[in-house]
Amino acid sequence: MKSLYKRQLAMMCGIMAISFVLLSAAFMMLSYRYIISEKRTDMERNADYIASFTAANYQQYLTIQNDFYRNYVASIALISDSYIMVANPDGRILYATDGDNFYEYQNITIPGEVISQVLERGSYTGLTNLNGIYPEKRYMASLPVITRNLRGGVSVHGLVLVAADASSVAEMWSSTAAIFFFSAVVVLLISVVVSTLTSAYLSRPLNEMADAARKFGRGEFDVRLEGYEGREDEIGTLAEAFNSMATSLANVEQRRADFIANVSHELKTPMTTISGFAEGILDGTIPKEREAEFLQVIVSETRRLSRLVRRMLDLSRLQAMSDTSITAQEQFDLVETISQVIISLEGKISGRDLDMDVQLPEGRVMVWGDPDSITQVCYNLLDNAAKFAPSGTAISVHLTKKDGKAVTAISNLGATIPAEELPLLFDRFHKADYSRSMDRDGVGLGLYIVKTILNSLKESITVTSEDGVTCFTFTLTLA
Repeated sequence: MKSLYKRQLAMMCGIMAISFVLLSAAFMMLSYRYIISEKRTDMERNADYIASFTAANYQQYLTIQNDFYRNYVASIALISDSYIMVANPDGRILYATDGDNFYEYQNITIPGEVISQVLERGSYTGLTNLNGIYPEKRYMASLPVITRNLRGGVSVHGLVLVAADASSVAEMWSSTAAIFFFSAVVVLLISVVVSTLTSAYLSRPLNEMADAARKFGRGEFDVRLEGYEGREDEIGTLAEAFNSMATSLANVEQRRADFIANVSHELKTPMTTISGFAEGILDGTIPKEREAEFLQVIVSETRRLSRLVRRMLDLSRLQAMSDTSITAQEQFDLVETISQVIISLEGKISGRDLDMDVQLPEGRVMVWGDPDSITQVCYNLLDNAAKFAPSGTAISVHLTKKDGKAVTAISNLGATIPAEELPLLFDRFHKADYSRSMDRDGVGLGLYIVKTILNSLKESITVTSEDGVTCFTFTLTLA
């Protein structure tokens, strides 16, 4: 398996290699053309100097057969590292020098095509060996030697040819290319080092995340990625999200453990009671006259077990529904639903000597939702309020409309719930410490079911508890 580090390094090296190949090809072509162009320009300039000097000599001395002229031509050839020839208009070579030596060419003439091009077009440039005069082809520039008389007439007295060895041009180009390739190799090596460090810098956090994920698989939920807090890039964001996920997994695992512990506790207590009293009746430990009393306890604990199982089944159904899709919604009258729940709890409310402060809008309040689920929400909240409200107090039910929502608030007097415990009220099997002595029949699933139903409908529920007043508020979308 190829690692991300190797793939990224190979990709970056490949891109750099291709880039250098393309750049080197373009550089070679452009530099070669530039060097040739510069060399041609230099030769044409030198040819123009010599042609002008030769023409001036002709006008002054009517000849170029003197030492001064020879030395001038040799100096230019030496300085420009070129080979200079001076010929008659018919192509016969008069002078030929490379700056150090003068060469004699007896009965050798310049090729006719060169002469005709110089005389007709005024110049000649190209790569030639002059039909064997040079042992190899050389770059050459040629101009005519022209003089003008007082009447404006033009006379051609000869040709000037300036040639340069192709090997010197190639050496110049190869030297430039060598510098380029040396620089390219250095840059490539630096790029490989930087790419290696960059790839390692990018792949290291991913490897750490993979190791942490493996530890999660083994149940080690305390692992966190450290050292990425200051990174303001995608890796830093990913590390932050990973740590957040790890925290959530740890919380889920803790809740799962708490859930198992709570279920075990809730099942163990009534089963122990039922088993103990049943054995006491069977073995005669409990007197005959008290058997009915303890049978009533067994019936009560059995009903409690039944409620626990029923609530857990309801919870499983709701969770399965929320995991697959949002509960099917329809329009219904929330006022009617709340009224029916209040009527169904009238016996319990009256039995605890409680009053009802009900403020519902006149007419119907149509909302979107599942009528049966919302009935269960209202029932659980009102049942909780009636369970924990002291005798002689009142339960308040207020229904208002706000920002396209029906807002229902159910509140009661009682003990103030600490602020740090409010978010825990909707957890499975959670019971506030103050309520344990009062709610011996509860199983701690009512509010969790309420939260699950409203979440499945994409609605919200909040709770506040101040100065002995605890208020649950939930919303539904108006139809």
